[in-house]
Amino acid sequence: MENLTAKELSEKLLYKKQSAFERFERSELENADAYAKDYAVYLDSSKTEREAVEYTVDMLGAYGFKPYTLGADVYPGDRFYTVNRNKSLIAFVIGARGVADGFRILAAHIDSPRLDLKQHPIYEDNGVCYAKTHYYGGIRKYQWATIRLALHGVVTLKGGENITVTVGEDEGDPVFCISDLLPHLAKDQNAKTLGAAFTGEGLNVILCASPFTEDGRPAEVDDKVKLNLLSTLYDKYGITESDLMSAELCFVPAGRTVDVGFDRTLIGGYGHDDKVCAYTELTAMLENLDGENSIMCVFADKEETGSDGPTGMQGRLMIDIMDEVARATGCDPIAVRAASKCLSADVAAAFDPCYPDVYEKANSALLSCGVAVAKYTGSGGKYSTNDCPAEFVGEVRDVLDAAGVLWQTAELGKVDAGGGGTVAKYISRYNIDTLDIGVPVISMHAPFEIVSKYDVYSAHKAFSAFCKG
Repeated sequence: MENLTAKELSEKLLYKKQSAFERFERSELENADAYAKDYAVYLDSSKTEREAVEYTVDMLGAYGFKPYTLGADVYPGDRFYTVNRNKSLIAFVIGARGVADGFRILAAHIDSPRLDLKQHPIYEDNGVCYAKTHYYGGIRKYQWATIRLALHGVVTLKGGENITVTVGEDEGDPVFCISDLLPHLAKDQNAKTLGAAFTGEGLNVILCASPFTEDGRPAEVDDKVKLNLLSTLYDKYGITESDLMSAELCFVPAGRTVDVGFDRTLIGGYGHDDKVCAYTELTAMLENLDGENSIMCVFADKEETGSDGPTGMQGRLMIDIMDEVARATGCDPIAVRAASKCLSADVAAAFDPCYPDVYEKANSALLSCGVAVAKYTGSGGKYSTNDCPAEFVGEVRDVLDAAGVLWQTAELGKVDAGGGGTVAKYISRYNIDTLDIGVPVISMHAPFEIVSKYDVYSAHKAFSAFCKG
């Protein structure tokens, strides 16, 4: 190194984060723009996990994937998927080398924060009919007041028939909303903390404001506005109030994904966390169907509430499938798991210049600087995290660099500012090397989140490179 100039030495030894505008050729910027348009269609079609499963099954079917039953025979080249209770999905392809070398696993989640209806949700108060909700996942409650909401979900009737409900998305549909105080009367509310000013029990959604009528006059019954709403639901869907006890209905932000800013380099919409990683891992797998490696894509439910239940990553379905496929191909399931490698595909917190105090910039992801790799997540002291071994981080670095992927490292804010976790810890417990990697997001968990088109495209390239190995 004695013959190197200071500038040459600096370029060799120092790390400098680059943006897509510095690294990408014009053709790659155009590819990212085109990819983002397809992603926006997916995002608008997948506002709930059930909708995401349906959309994904349609895509998989177009590529020759077939339903898999535990214990079925499998052979190199086979393409399978398993739908779990209509709310999560696992897809896999058997590579030319079989599974003795393990699976290349990509694991994202397809649930997002929202407002679920309670089991007895409907009530009338002073001429207005409301729905009581129980928020799902980590939200800032004030963000959900006075925005347009759409109703999505299913109602299971007696006898098992499922009725699908979607209101508020199509042209001409009504929308719903939560009211808030006018500033003229908000003196006491303004003096409260955000947590006290906006409560979970206060997130009641306006449904109807006119009474049931008979002969053109309001009916002579109690709760006539509630009756009018229930009459409308029965006429349209055949639903009674008792049917709501076996329903999964939720309110999500109404409207479509849009470009943000005059330059149109950012995408704004609901549910980037974590459908932006679900879509990019799906398209990466579909690009690598005829390769040497066996690939598995997980689209999990319940991540936002702890990954509990049979559709969450604390359930065993992924491991059951891996074990059954190993046995069907004459391999030891324990050895297959040990040889497998996983990218936990979940979003990262992008540095927000409007709130710099909670970020440590040198260790934060920046918009348009590529997909973000997080060796660990968790909260202060690295609690509740998977801390990936340095060797696997190094292996992934080599894969990304060899493929020319734009990437960066990230933490979730300052050490004691808060924190959060991913599904990585539930996968690594099965002796599977697992590393967190995903798209940086501004306003994470808000009804309107923002990502960079170039980070989305970089995630797709990263997952595709990992599939190739």
